[in-house]
Amino acid sequence: MEFLLINGSESCSPLSLKTKYKRNLPVFPPLGLLYIGRSLEDDGHHVEILDFFVEKNPFKELKKLVHNVDVVGISVDREYYNESEGIARTIKEIDSSIPIVIGGPYCTLYPKKSLVDLPSVDISVQGEGETAIKDVAKALSGDIDLSVINGIHYRENDRIKPGKPPCINEDLDSLSFPARRLVDKYEYGKLGDTYFYRQKVTSMITSRGCPFRCRFCVRHTISHKFRKRSVKNVMDELQEINGKYDTVIIADDTFLSDNKRAEEILDKIITMEPDMDLWVSTRVDVTDKEIYKKMKKAGVKYVAFGIESGNQDVLDFYDKGITLDQIIKAVKLSSKMGFISSGNFILGAPIETKEHIENSIKFACSLPLEQVGFSTLEYRYGSDLWIEAVNKGLIDKNENEVVADSNRGLANFSKEELQEFCNIGLRRFYFRPKYYVQQLAKAIYRRDFRILRIGMNMFFNKSPKNLK
Repeated sequence: MEFLLINGSESCSPLSLKTKYKRNLPVFPPLGLLYIGRSLEDDGHHVEILDFFVEKNPFKELKKLVHNVDVVGISVDREYYNESEGIARTIKEIDSSIPIVIGGPYCTLYPKKSLVDLPSVDISVQGEGETAIKDVAKALSGDIDLSVINGIHYRENDRIKPGKPPCINEDLDSLSFPARRLVDKYEYGKLGDTYFYRQKVTSMITSRGCPFRCRFCVRHTISHKFRKRSVKNVMDELQEINGKYDTVIIADDTFLSDNKRAEEILDKIITMEPDMDLWVSTRVDVTDKEIYKKMKKAGVKYVAFGIESGNQDVLDFYDKGITLDQIIKAVKLSSKMGFISSGNFILGAPIETKEHIENSIKFACSLPLEQVGFSTLEYRYGSDLWIEAVNKGLIDKNENEVVADSNRGLANFSKEELQEFCNIGLRRFYFRPKYYVQQLAKAIYRRDFRILRIGMNMFFNKSPKNLK
C-alpha cells in the first residue's frame, strides 16, 4: 500500500504559514513519523512524508501527493487539532475514499474525542503506533477486523467504536531504526536564515517516557512508563548514522536520568570517535563533573535545562525536586565545559506574585545561558495541576489545555499580563550589553558565531522594555 504521513498539525492556513511554521525556533525531524514509516516499510508498504513545518508549498505538495496514495496518516498535536482537521478535510475533498489515520499526543489523551473533533478522520491511534499502524494496514486490506487492533478507535456506520486496549512496547530494542531517508529532502535545524546546528541534522531517542512527575507535565500520561533501550542498541543506531549526519538531537526527556547507563553510552561514543555534534536535555540535579567531561569528549555541544523558576517555593510547588543552587551549579558547569546552554522558564503558577516573576527574570539574566524561553503555565489534560483544577471546579473536564489566567482563578495575573511578562523576560535577557560581550567571547573561543548572529537579529528587530 502507498502511505502518506503528514507532519503538520500547527497551522494549516496558507496565510499563517509565515508566522506559524516559519517560527523563530529550530525545527527537528518528525522522529515519531520516521519510526512509523520504518514500521510500515518493514511490512512491505511504500511511504512518503510531507512535513508542513519545512515544506515550501505544503498544500500544493499535498494536493499533488494525495492522488497517488492509498492511506494518509497525520500526526496531531494537542494545541492545533482544529488545523489538522483542515488538512484532513482538504484530503477528503480531493478523494473522499482515502482512509485517514491520526496519531500523536492529542489522540493519546483523547482516543475517542479526537474522532469527534476531527470528523473527516476515520481512525485514531492511541499511544505508540509502530505496531498498531501495521495492523491498521492489514485491516484496510481486508485481512483482519479493526475491532481486534490494540489502541485504536474507528468509525463504523456513523458510530465511533474502540478496538482492543492499547499495548505498551516494553522492549524498545525490538523497534527498527527510524527511516531517516524519508526526510532527506528537507533541511532541519534552521533558526530564521541561520543554521542553529551543523548540517545535516537528525534526531534519535535512547529512552521513552520520563521517570519524574512534575505537576504541570503530562509525560507520565502520554508515555505511561519510562523505558530504556540497551546500550548496544543505542550504539548500533549511532554507528549507522555516523558520518551521514553532522548533528544528532538526543530527544530523550532527560538523557541523564540514569547516570550509570548514560556514562556507559558516553564512554562508547568516545571510543567510536564520531564526527557529529550531540544535543541533549537533562535535569540540573545531575552535576557530576566527570559526566560533563565525558559529554564534552563525546561531542555534546548543546545542553537544554528545564529550570522553570527562579524561586524555590515555586519549584517546590511544581514538585520539580531541584534547588536554585543546583540550577546555578549545573548551568555554570555547562558554561565552563563550553556547551551552548538553554533554559526554560514557566510563569503563572497560582502562588506567583509580581515579585516571583521579577525574581525569575533576574535569575535567568544572572545565569551564563546562551538561550532562554519564557512561557505561560498551561493546565494540560491529565497533569496533576489540571486534575486539581478540575476537582476545584476551575476547569471543565472537557477542556484539554487551559492557559493560567486570573479571570479563571488559575493565576494571580490575566493570561495577557502573563504573556507580556514572558515578552519582558525575553527582552530583559537578550538586550543586555553583558550578554553580547559574553557571547562574543564564547563565539571567538568556539570559532562559531551562529548564536551571536541569532541574538543580534533579535536585538535589531525588537526594542527592550523594563518590567515595571
